[in-house]
Amino acid sequence: MTVLTGMSAPQAAAFWGGLLILFLVVLSARVVLARRKHRVLLGDGGVSQVTVAGRVFGNAAEYVPTGIVALALLAMLDMPVAAIHSIGAVLLAGRLIHAVSLNDRKPTPGRVAGMVLTYLALLTVGAMLVVHAFV
Repeated sequence: MTVLTGMSAPQAAAFWGGLLILFLVVLSARVVLARRKHRVLLGDGGVSQVTVAGRVFGNAAEYVPTGIVALALLAMLDMPVAAIHSIGAVLLAGRLIHAVSLNDRKPTPGRVAGMVLTYLALLTVGAMLVVHAFV
């Protein structure tokens, strides 16, 4: 844990940004593998597994870039490293929980929990950025 607490704000933002980018690459690879498995060249081919893999990636791709930019802005404002780590961790946890919980059969508690954590991270960082724009 000393490694994380000894980071500068830009290093902390880079750490979480890097993990979030790697997460997106893994989700993208899952789409490719599902398409290959089911011989789908474009779209989902009407195959549920490909549809779900695509939506899991799509949902992450809709939220992760905003989170990465927000973490970078926090670092530019020299916000406390603990705040950057907290927001990065909550955002990644939310996206991970959402990704493993999303399916095409029914809504799941994990899906809801993942979105709650994602919104919590984004609302917190949004509020921090607005407040600190005037400080």
